[in-house]
Amino acid sequence: MSTKPFGALRAFLWPVYREEYPKFIPMFLISFLICFNYYLLRISKDAVLITAPESGAEAIPFIKVWAILPTAILMTFLFTRFSNWLNRRTVFYAMLCLFIGYFALFTFILYPNRDMLHPHTFADQLQGALPQGFRGLIAIIRNWTYSTFYVMSEMWSTMIMTILFWGFANDITSVKDAKRFYGLFGVGTNLSGVIAGFLASYLSANQFNPSIPFGTTAWDQYIFYLGLMVMGSGLLCMGLYWMMNKAGRGYTEETLKAHRDSPIKMGMRKSFQSLVKSPYLMLIAILVFAYNIVINLAEVVWKDQVKQLYPATADFNGYMAYVNFWIALIAVVISFFISGNVIRALGWTKSALISPVLTLLTGILFFAVLLLPQESLLGICLSFGTSPLALAVFLGSLQNCVVRGTKYSLVDATKELAFIPLPREERIKGKAAIDGVGSRLGKSGGAIMYQLLLIACGTIVGSIPIVAFLLLFAIGGWIMSVRSLGKQFNILTTEAVSQTEEKRPIVLS
Repeated sequence: MSTKPFGALRAFLWPVYREEYPKFIPMFLISFLICFNYYLLRISKDAVLITAPESGAEAIPFIKVWAILPTAILMTFLFTRFSNWLNRRTVFYAMLCLFIGYFALFTFILYPNRDMLHPHTFADQLQGALPQGFRGLIAIIRNWTYSTFYVMSEMWSTMIMTILFWGFANDITSVKDAKRFYGLFGVGTNLSGVIAGFLASYLSANQFNPSIPFGTTAWDQYIFYLGLMVMGSGLLCMGLYWMMNKAGRGYTEETLKAHRDSPIKMGMRKSFQSLVKSPYLMLIAILVFAYNIVINLAEVVWKDQVKQLYPATADFNGYMAYVNFWIALIAVVISFFISGNVIRALGWTKSALISPVLTLLTGILFFAVLLLPQESLLGICLSFGTSPLALAVFLGSLQNCVVRGTKYSLVDATKELAFIPLPREERIKGKAAIDGVGSRLGKSGGAIMYQLLLIACGTIVGSIPIVAFLLLFAIGGWIMSVRSLGKQFNILTTEAVSQTEEKRPIVLS
């Protein structure tokens, strides 16, 4: 491969050699399509569940503990079983087929028959027997088809985007190349979010079209379009991955054959044993755990405010699409102009600290508005010509844009970079444990806190002061884990560069 240094502009914007295109471009497109689905599903899952009959943002903490966490454990178990029985190429196809099959089932069977399938009478009886704090739990039972959609949408980000794609990318990319590639992958993945946000916003505003033989409302047809786009993107991913494997794409045939014929023996118990035995992996797990607690604590309060401002499903979905458009646009700018260059210039630790620091600053603004006395808040709102609710929604949206935008660029890039110096087996097993279950434990930890607060306080609004304190504590844990992990990452990468970096073979996952 060419080692000629790039010019200043090329090094800043596009540090990829021409001979690397057969490897880089298919990976770029696969990440684009996977994240296109991720953004579409992330936008729509909230609208589907939160605005469902007798539901609201209080359903989120319950579904994350009682539905998403068990499903994450099951999916991780399936992934480890598949990895024992099949080579990693077949595992990729099997996991994608599982998800494509579900979204086909939801689009064509579950959603059209939802009124017949939802147990409203039973849910009403539960609501009469249980305290108000259990309203969220009853909502996910009442609207169980929507709940499965929410769960599988969340699992797409965990199993397909995080474990499958990034596991594949980490397996065939050295630390040296990752510092050039991963920022650009962030450009593609977040550009897909800009497009997904625009499409979701556009389709949410569409009127009912009687010429389309699906549904009786504009929202029904939105679900139809959503299902077609998700299934189509998933099939395109499989096609690109197949072409990349078949053609070799820059890898020796000997390496390809050896890797295709050798499944990696792994199990959930061994994956977690690898995690517990490695202080380095434990620090990555703490980082992921803390981040997910932070984002879960902040988002539930924000989404509750959004629902109060936009109670109609289409309006809620349109606003979430608008916010996700800006999240993706911010992430594209960071990934293209900042991310890779910041990591190369400032190093791992300082780059990874940017997101928690911004989260802290924007979180202070958002919760300050929610906690200020009404008299002071009204004066501020009058000066801006807005209402307290609209101001809270705006500041919550600002925080979400900044936190998610840096997460999809800097946090993801630095986290995945942290896995690369590890031995291959340790990296794969540790990643499965951390991203398959560890991330969900973080979200479930925040959700359990919310459940206890809802039972004690009755409503999300009543729990805001305690949530603000917990958020501050979780951000502190996030920052400390980054600083500790950064020291160990620097030690590992220094050793790798001095010993094996230039000699390490590239193998295909």
